[in-house]
Amino acid sequence: MAAVDFSELIKELDQTMTSIEKVLDLPKLRMEMDELQEQVGAPDLWDDQANAQRVTGRLSVLQAEVERVESLRQRLDDAEVLVELSREEGDADSLTEAENEIRRLQTAVESLEVRTLLSGEYDEREAIVTIRSGAGGDDATDFTEMLQRMYTRWAERHKYPVEVYDTSWAEGAGIKSSTFAVRAPYAYGTLSVESGTHRLVRISPFDNQGRRQTSFAAVEVVPVLEQTDEIDLPEEEVRIDVYRSSGPGGQSVNTTDSAVRLTHLPTGTVVSCQNEKSQLQNKASAMVILKAKLLALKKAEERAHLDELRGDANASWGDQMRNYVLNPYQLVKDLRTEHESGNTQAVLDGEIDDFIEAGIRWRRSGQTD
Repeated sequence: MAAVDFSELIKELDQTMTSIEKVLDLPKLRMEMDELQEQVGAPDLWDDQANAQRVTGRLSVLQAEVERVESLRQRLDDAEVLVELSREEGDADSLTEAENEIRRLQTAVESLEVRTLLSGEYDEREAIVTIRSGAGGDDATDFTEMLQRMYTRWAERHKYPVEVYDTSWAEGAGIKSSTFAVRAPYAYGTLSVESGTHRLVRISPFDNQGRRQTSFAAVEVVPVLEQTDEIDLPEEEVRIDVYRSSGPGGQSVNTTDSAVRLTHLPTGTVVSCQNEKSQLQNKASAMVILKAKLLALKKAEERAHLDELRGDANASWGDQMRNYVLNPYQLVKDLRTEHESGNTQAVLDGEIDDFIEAGIRWRRSGQTD
């Protein structure tokens, strides 16, 4: 990168940052932070633990969000000053340092810019993620647990709180299914591109002959609903079953029937919750998940109808979406965006931002074609 490019590049980054700040509406975020700070200071905040966790969690996420934007803006301003001083003093080392910082800033600003592409009706909501094992026996249930770890590690990297609603452990290895919420603004819009079928290819650790095994897991992402969202759910359409919470290997972890399973009879949609000790709390949490899934189902049906009317052949864009190949070579590849990484361990450890950003840009380009 030649020195003469610095001023123009910094100008472009400045314009992008200004656009990002406008879209994210920093004054509005700061106003919400002030309101939450007042609630946090209330002496009776923890009388309602669920609300207290929501308030403190939301405040933590907003603080991190605003700090991220302000930090990038400060770094950009500092880089501009560094370039000017380096030119005036003819300091080649400082100019190289500025060049490296600008390259890092480019990557960081592009990553933040993706947020401005999330403009769907529910994109700004928190997310409920469900992962289910598919074909592949023990390898599939093990893969399901690997994906659960991947997404929770991703959330930890971003300091997003995760609330596990339900985990159905397999009798052998891994888990049959897992449902958890990611408590962060735009978590739904961000993670929704992860919906679909994930495929793992590796030497099976459960095959005594050391053969290569292909297994599958399905990821579903729905938005957390608010009280203003209208979902008609008559009591007679929901069957309620209670049972004892279970742990790894099917062992009981509770001596009472506190876990709750809800079945929506018209659609056959089933959700479970066993993270709380109280049956009433589990029922309330399960109802939140059920309503979110029914809303997603309703929206999917509406989209399918519109796609049918306009002859859209890409209605099921998220079905088969990513391969994780650990043998005979190491590669994670997204089949929609063609984005790939040879560092499979890093991906499974939660470094999936590049895949998510590519998915968001890919989906947005499809919507604007």
